[in-house]
Amino acid sequence: MIKAILVDSDQASLRNLRNLIRQHADDIAISSECSNIRNAAAAIASHEPDLVFLDVTSSFNNGFDLLNEMESIHFEIVFLTASHEFSLDAFRYGAADCLLKPVKEEFLISAVEKVRERWKNKVINQNIPTVLQSIRRASIRQEMKLCLPSARGFQVVKLDDIVYCEAETSYTIFHLINGKRVMVSKPIIEYEALLQNTSFCRVHKSFMINMSHIKEYVRGEGGTVMLSNSREVEVSRRKKDVFISKLKEMYRY
Repeated sequence: MIKAILVDSDQASLRNLRNLIRQHADDIAISSECSNIRNAAAAIASHEPDLVFLDVTSSFNNGFDLLNEMESIHFEIVFLTASHEFSLDAFRYGAADCLLKPVKEEFLISAVEKVRERWKNKVINQNIPTVLQSIRRASIRQEMKLCLPSARGFQVVKLDDIVYCEAETSYTIFHLINGKRVMVSKPIIEYEALLQNTSFCRVHKSFMINMSHIKEYVRGEGGTVMLSNSREVEVSRRKKDVFISKLKEMYRY
């Protein structure tokens, strides 16, 4: 049996994960469930688990703090995250899996299979430090904010709140998740350069979208993207390869 500890401050997420494990992974025994890192540290010391499912997105219960306190890590880790930005970097490495919350059945099964295979081959956490560093960088990017200048001053906007950007001659219009629009007297190419290492992608000469807000992609010469605000944005033929490449990085494809 694989001894596991679940760490997540979100009780609904914790309950969902527990139920999925019981339904689809009968070789995993849940030794403890923890809602904060203090209890998690004590549980790990007491139970010496083989596997820890660890939430890394809670601002007050950050899983990174738990791992940083440990002199060594002798268990496998499956990260839990509410953001695609974290999974984008974590999936580039084979050392640990990263599941998007709420965890879906097929992804849990895949993650558990990886853990089984790693234990079978005695390959435990060789790249965990690299993965952690990568996810920390993603976390910093996800918390980035933009100062959008206006005639009265400026407005501070979180990247997560921007659905897409639209070029309007030498101006850029930011379309926000709350339905508001903010027009800035800078060309979209400047923001394309500024946001190149984030979840934003220039898909057309007139549009740059936040890939985290994609709901659907319809194939075509370039294709069309449906965003979370129900806006359809055309992907130009010239930008299609870049868009598809970014899509494959951010999502299981």
